[in-house]
Amino acid sequence: MGEFNGHDLMVAKLKGEFTWHTHDDTDDFFLVLKGSVTIRMREGDVTLGSGQLYVVPRGVAHCPVAEEGAEVLLMERVGTPNTGDVGTAALRREI
Repeated sequence: MGEFNGHDLMVAKLKGEFTWHTHDDTDDFFLVLKGSVTIRMREGDVTLGSGQLYVVPRGVAHCPVAEEGAEVLLMERVGTPNTGDVGTAALRREI
């Protein structure tokens, strides 16, 4: 969607399970716009509905899951690979 103070603002459509991953240098911001998302973490799951947000602290392994599909606003530093690792990052599509 845009950029804000060195951060990408992205709206993503999620469906199903993403990969388990960690961001060692940055937190991971999720704001659910539509639907619901469960963020699985080894310390316990967090389930979010429309209008709810959660920030996964840096270094915490997590796996977002949207069983029925969801639209989410993500905010992260420009250039942050979505899996925390450039080698395994999913392709980024701009529409």
